[in-house]
Amino acid sequence: MLWHYRAVYNDMTLCTGEESWVDSRTVYIGHKEPPPGTEAYIPQRFPDNRIVSSKYTFWNFIPKNLFEQFRRIANFYFLIIFLVQLIIDTPTSPTTSGLPLFFVITVTAIKQGYEDWIRHKADNAINQCPVHVIQHGKVVRKQSQKLRVGDIVQVKENETFPCDLILLSTSREDGTCFVTTASLDGESSHKTYYAVQDTKAFKTAEEVDTLHATIECEQPQPDLRKHINKPSPLGSENLLLRGATLKNTEYIHAVAIYTGMETKMALNYQSKSQKRSAVEKSMNAYLIVYLCILISKALINTVLKYAWQANPNRDEPWYNQKTETERQRHVLIRAFTDFLAFMVLFNYIIPVSMYVTVEMQKFLGSYFILWDDDMFDEELGEGPLVNTSDLNEELGQVEYVFTDKTGTLTENNMELRECCVDGHVYVPHAVCNGQILPGAAGMDMIDSSPGVDGKEREELFFRALCLCHTVQVKEEETVDGIKRGIHQGKSTSFYISSSPDEVALVEGMNRLGFTYLRLKDSHMEILNREDEMERFELLEVLNFDSVRRRMSVIVRSSSGEYYLFCKGADSSIFPRVVSGKVEQIRARVEHNAVEGLRTLCVAYKKLTHEEYEETCRLLNSAKLALQERDKKLAEVYDVIEKDFILLGATAVEDRLQDKAADTIESLHKAGMKVWVLTGDKMETAAATCYASRLFHRNTQILELTTKRTEEQSLHDVLFDLSRTVLRQHGSITRDTFSGLSGDCQDYGLIIDGATLSAVLKPTQEGTSNGGNYKEIFLEICRNCSAVLCCRMAPLQKAQIVKLIKASKEHPITLAIGDGANDVSMILEAHVGIGIMGKEGRQAARNSDYAVTKFKHLKKMLLVHGHYYYIRIAELVQYFFYKNVCFIFPQFLYQFFCGFSQQPLYDTAYLTLYNISFTSLPILLYSLMEQHINMDILKRDPTLYRDIAKNSLLRWPTFIYWTFLGIFDAVVFFFGAFFLFDNTTFTSNGQVTHRSLCPSRVSRCDCVFCNPPIWRGVVILILIGL
Repeated sequence: MLWHYRAVYNDMTLCTGEESWVDSRTVYIGHKEPPPGTEAYIPQRFPDNRIVSSKYTFWNFIPKNLFEQFRRIANFYFLIIFLVQLIIDTPTSPTTSGLPLFFVITVTAIKQGYEDWIRHKADNAINQCPVHVIQHGKVVRKQSQKLRVGDIVQVKENETFPCDLILLSTSREDGTCFVTTASLDGESSHKTYYAVQDTKAFKTAEEVDTLHATIECEQPQPDLRKHINKPSPLGSENLLLRGATLKNTEYIHAVAIYTGMETKMALNYQSKSQKRSAVEKSMNAYLIVYLCILISKALINTVLKYAWQANPNRDEPWYNQKTETERQRHVLIRAFTDFLAFMVLFNYIIPVSMYVTVEMQKFLGSYFILWDDDMFDEELGEGPLVNTSDLNEELGQVEYVFTDKTGTLTENNMELRECCVDGHVYVPHAVCNGQILPGAAGMDMIDSSPGVDGKEREELFFRALCLCHTVQVKEEETVDGIKRGIHQGKSTSFYISSSPDEVALVEGMNRLGFTYLRLKDSHMEILNREDEMERFELLEVLNFDSVRRRMSVIVRSSSGEYYLFCKGADSSIFPRVVSGKVEQIRARVEHNAVEGLRTLCVAYKKLTHEEYEETCRLLNSAKLALQERDKKLAEVYDVIEKDFILLGATAVEDRLQDKAADTIESLHKAGMKVWVLTGDKMETAAATCYASRLFHRNTQILELTTKRTEEQSLHDVLFDLSRTVLRQHGSITRDTFSGLSGDCQDYGLIIDGATLSAVLKPTQEGTSNGGNYKEIFLEICRNCSAVLCCRMAPLQKAQIVKLIKASKEHPITLAIGDGANDVSMILEAHVGIGIMGKEGRQAARNSDYAVTKFKHLKKMLLVHGHYYYIRIAELVQYFFYKNVCFIFPQFLYQFFCGFSQQPLYDTAYLTLYNISFTSLPILLYSLMEQHINMDILKRDPTLYRDIAKNSLLRWPTFIYWTFLGIFDAVVFFFGAFFLFDNTTFTSNGQVTHRSLCPSRVSRCDCVFCNPPIWRGVVILILIGL
């Protein structure tokens, strides 16, 4: 990220950076325009700070909603039929089509309007929250949505940044502040940001208001991490992003540079689109088939009518005689008019009320999730939310589950489980032979005593962990009105760091007897087991990076000895070790890794004064390099970090959410593939995957990472992985087995964000390896039981989901997450589920459904999803069946009335048949039906496979229901026809003959087309008619 900063103080101009950009913006801090004549002032327009997640406004609701509703085939069709009835003389009244259509459109609009009103309320809660702005030297409160680019904002501790800001000053003397970006990248650790060097002295509102300066920066772009590596006074370390939270800093002053929908978080939001379920798509396909049947019926009857009337003795019936004007029309015009009349007569084969019944079933059925006590969280005092009910049945069709890690699978609460020194295992709490000793403090061992030399190594190991880190100490905090801090030399303060692992390690050392106190005047102070303070001068820090996968510090003890302490992944430490109990420690590390713990190895070496001087010379030379600085630093680190003595290893647990592992296992058994998409580093995410049973002991891990692609070309790596997974599986993919089949090797794939970008990048023409990387990547993924994507940007998460959606199988996808960084994939997936957790409510607001814990996903899919799909599938098939039963007798009746377009049914039956007689009973049935007990569905996840891939709405099933409807219609018509074959008299003198056949057929339709339990009720209603 490249910034250009100009500041003017007391007629003295500080201008740094000579670069210029065409695509840039100029921000005037505090809206102070430059003095006349200094430079051309061109005011720029920027959006306000409103965030919009709703679909409609007051002004566009009616046209936009009508447009979306008439995209449905049935609604558009009945609109055309209604217009035809208004224009020409038809056998039935326009009311028979217009009234049901109006009812459907109105009910659907009310439902969708209500759901969008809920979104508006959530948006208003965000947009109207108060923020503090400095105006005329005073702090003024205003609504968040009224912020403008250039406003100077004051943010206090634990408040969330209202927009993207450039940090001007902080309450801390060094101009730093600490920020958690959990809602952006999933990491809840504290990150350090720096005020602009020229403005960090402006502490008060009055001082900040005197600032005259401009900021030139690039136009908004979505990449959270991207920056241009050029000398510049402002960089990403000065940029505070919307959604992040200020921590451990009393207050800051910052200037707004990106607001509203131009903030980086908003640019990472996927645009909202209308999601349509697989069931609705099937309904549309079936409607097209029935429309073709309808046209065929009308065409057949039109042809037969004119064939019938070709005989001069056969004209229109006496009750349907045409006028002389109508007889003189051209035969083609008369034929087309008759064709339209038959279309209107048979139009009820298209079930217009099906959509409104389905909408009502979804809306009312969604309350079963809201009323589910098993999904209520006592701790939060909240239950699940349903933001849209349009996708209920999609919960029963999920094939891929994409989940975030931090805050979704885990509680993001790190804890040191154990450390291993020279083969001896230590735990933070006193443990002896696996038994916890009550009241014990300090340390104990599981194995034998380490001896004198071992004791020295043990203390050196603990000192290494107290020194090799970037942890900072928060001296004081108010908890329940009581301040706590360092008291009588003993630290009761708490630690903050950019890595939660480091905090867990330092806290673990505290419980084991070695306490890190503070970093003061470049000296690190620790308290040993004898309550003696030890001071080490911090000379150099070799920061952690994802390529080296380790970090080091060089310190000097009070006795003048130089130490280089290093900690990192086992794969980056073991090759650099020359002595130590490597095999014993390696075995323990492998054991802990399989248990899902996050492991680190610790090593050290002593340096002579001459070696330290040489090390400083190499480091300074690399740091001052103007070109390829990062590469030269990496080379120097490689020279320095070698010839270590191995001390031991640690195991940290990132505690999983309750029943997270059981939920993932159940989803696998149900036939779903689970992918973890996280912004976290690979080692951390892989450990969580093992703990959550996404990866198993026998899972062979395949890596598609930057480290590997640096050693081999991407083309070679992809083809190597493809050969590996296809060697055993051949052309059979794992989709059917979901990685659970015991007779073949399990594979797990790990890919990082940089490599994913290369895979998704379009292949350039003319390259020697012109293969389609996307297809190869998908083929590898299909044959893996689980996939882990780490270091993912928010838009990359959405790209992964989109890639799977667009694959040739077109699977149904579900995305679940708890932070704003998950919003894009939640919006992209067929079903989006937000978790109401520690990272804010952005995910919950933008999701289709929201739950409080990951474990609730099991019941939502395996129980509610199963029921929803079964119920809606039977409802849809029934609607087509009952309309065939209803309209096919009308088709047969034309053969007995000379194709005169005489309706078989009364107008009241035509209007009420779909609206009430056959809609309400099936609606109640589709809300109550439970074909399998709920407990059985939870115990046996494999039952979910029975309804997978839209199995109940496939074409064979649809054809079966259609022919069943035709058969029943023939029985109803001819049964009533032959029953009244002869004219008879009833006991009260009434005549019964074939003229009463239509009313009998309609009664048969209403009675026998309903579920058995409702037939008695319908009979009573019909008796009243």
